[in-house]
Amino acid sequence: MSGGPAARRNPGDSPWGGVSPFSIKTKLGALVVISVLITTGLSVIAVHTKTELRFITVFSMIATLLITQFVAHSLTAPLDEMTAVARSISQGDYTRRTRENRRDELGDLAVTINAMADELEAQDSQRKELVANVSHELRTPIAGLRAVLENIVDGVTQADPETMRTALKQTERLGRLVETLLDLSRLDNGVVPLKQRRFEVWPYLSGVLKEANMVASVRAGIATGSGSHTRTDVHLHLDVHPPELTAHADPERIHQVVANLIDNAVKHSPPHGRVTVKARRGSLPESLELEVLDEGPGIPKSEWHRVFERFNRGSAKRPQGPGSDGGTGLGLAIARWAVDLHGGRIGVAESERGCRILVTLPGLSSVPS
Repeated sequence: MSGGPAARRNPGDSPWGGVSPFSIKTKLGALVVISVLITTGLSVIAVHTKTELRFITVFSMIATLLITQFVAHSLTAPLDEMTAVARSISQGDYTRRTRENRRDELGDLAVTINAMADELEAQDSQRKELVANVSHELRTPIAGLRAVLENIVDGVTQADPETMRTALKQTERLGRLVETLLDLSRLDNGVVPLKQRRFEVWPYLSGVLKEANMVASVRAGIATGSGSHTRTDVHLHLDVHPPELTAHADPERIHQVVANLIDNAVKHSPPHGRVTVKARRGSLPESLELEVLDEGPGIPKSEWHRVFERFNRGSAKRPQGPGSDGGTGLGLAIARWAVDLHGGRIGVAESERGCRILVTLPGLSSVPS
């Protein structure tokens, strides 16, 4: 993209306060004045040198045409470029930009076109992210519900109240996710509402881990190519201290964070490895510190700043263990998005072994929704 000081000017603003000395009106006025001066000068020369008037007329016309051609080219060339860029934008290519190296009305028009292209590119990126988030987040409850129903149909389990409650829980989560993802369409004002409440951490995280185990089990027998792990050999361990720990946050958003971090940790765990989810009280009221630690190869420090970028899948050629794949590179980006909504922090932390992701949620001091 081209951009610089000119790109930060507001369209229509002139740094000269009024009419710019480089404006098109000024250039056209200067063209007329120069043409008159040339004609007058040649006429004076003709009087003093007794040159025939027809020669003076021809010379005057040639000089005027050359100057007019130069000015016309300086005006039409950027217009041709802007037309080509506008045509590309209309066809869905939002990457092209026009040069903003002019100080006239065409320069202001170039700034406006580039600003429009930036806005359209941002909206197109948000639309693609919305589709990706919908696909990624709906996959887990759908897979869990499918697992329960297939087990009932195949006779593996009975349709007892406990099994049906599990199916109902997945259906309810699916409904809540649909409502949550619909909130993403309200990003015009840059605010996504949070439904924060106080909840007990141990039973909440225990349910998240149980769901992760259940979904992994059914995926092990289904080749979906979804990018989610199918590891059943990795042990999930929960460590909450104190046991009665409570936190204040949006449970649905935190579910997104923990589920995606577990999914990523399991993918990169060695065979029969261990993934530990730790929860501790933060420094502020109802704040929470979460850690997800695996026993995999870890992440080089040089890549720590890129871990949470969308579609980043790291430098490893393939995750460890059977049934793992590279994924889509969306999980950690979604986790960061959910943590940012709470005004919290997420990042890679020092660890003697494997990868350690640290999440800090501010609790009652979080930003208002």
